[in-house]
Amino acid sequence: MPFVETCRMEERVRMLAEYDTGNWSVSDLCRRYGVCRDTFYEWRKRRASGAADWFTDRSHAPQHCPHQTDAAVKEMIIALRRRFPHLGPRKLLAKLGRQAPEIGWPAASTIGDILKQAGLITAVKRRRRALDQPQRPFAAVKEANDEWSTDFKGWFRTADQQRIDPLTIADGNSRFLIDIRIVAPTIEGVLPVFTAAFRSYGLPRAIRSDNGAPFGSRKAAGGLTRLSAWWLKLGVEPHFIRPGSPQENGQHERMHRTMNEQTSRPAAANAAEQQARFDAFRQHYNEERPHEALGQKLPADVYTPSPRRFPDHVEDPWYDADHQVRRVRSTGQIMWKGEPVFISEALTGELVGVAELETGDQIVRFCDLDIGLIDRCGRFVRFAPPRPGLRETDEPAANQNLSGIIPVQNVDNQPG
Repeated sequence: MPFVETCRMEERVRMLAEYDTGNWSVSDLCRRYGVCRDTFYEWRKRRASGAADWFTDRSHAPQHCPHQTDAAVKEMIIALRRRFPHLGPRKLLAKLGRQAPEIGWPAASTIGDILKQAGLITAVKRRRRALDQPQRPFAAVKEANDEWSTDFKGWFRTADQQRIDPLTIADGNSRFLIDIRIVAPTIEGVLPVFTAAFRSYGLPRAIRSDNGAPFGSRKAAGGLTRLSAWWLKLGVEPHFIRPGSPQENGQHERMHRTMNEQTSRPAAANAAEQQARFDAFRQHYNEERPHEALGQKLPADVYTPSPRRFPDHVEDPWYDADHQVRRVRSTGQIMWKGEPVFISEALTGELVGVAELETGDQIVRFCDLDIGLIDRCGRFVRFAPPRPGLRETDEPAANQNLSGIIPVQNVDNQPG
């Protein structure tokens, strides 16, 4: 014989039906159904109310919450979110605390719940992070202007089909967005932007970028282009990330994502309007948007210009008496022991220093950067671009520069 299955709602109906027969006392029914007398009277009261669904379960949520956020505070939170639709709960809390510190604002998690209830937050599907090899640490950045970062945000077209290439420059310590400028992705297009940035904010100690033009070249000695060679002459060290490793410039890429969401979806009607959007975003990013990495401070409150001023005239690099100085010809060559040796076309017109090592090879330097080696056969071996964080190698000194940068390719003494 199968078991007879019942549910709680059926038991309630049956209990009250048996009570109506008059054959059972309340005490007997409570013992039989395993409930207390108060529960019995509560269900009898619900049936007497005439509700058709009196026997169904009801919500156990409290009808009153003494800690509920005041309606006026909710309205202020919602109004600020509508004014700044791209700011999350933590940044909104920082702005609210700055605007009205006398109000006891709820926690960021509560602000998030309020925005969800108001339909102002859309759930984002998060991708599971792939496992990767441990990343190399970045160069130490402790103060403003220790290291700037720069890159081109991926190009796109405005509504009139004009190509837009936004160049961005930011300070690595304060996240201060120094400039966003629509320029051609060439040295001629970029050079005036950096000149204006150096004049306005001074010289950083280093600039982090990828290996692509116009910042660097994987095929050139030391990874230098005419732009990064100019940085070196100004006393600014180029830091190149590894090829195909944008995560090594991660905070700059994250800024690009925010900029893309707020300025180019959809794109503006023309280049002038798009540049106006970039200018407005830069002002918002620096002066209105709190940054979590800064303790919810504004980048403009943290950043200070560099005391290293941009010179009116850029001097040639200086080398001590241990170096023989050569000027690179228009072909990218220098004369060494009566023979032309190709160094780099990026250094055309620049002075390089050549110093002898104990092995008999000659180290070639531009400013204080080792860019290659002239071996005893007169062949030039270029060094890879300088990348902070690379481990020292076990290569012999004849195949290694003085900074531990590994030579990556043998190049004969002919141009190219």
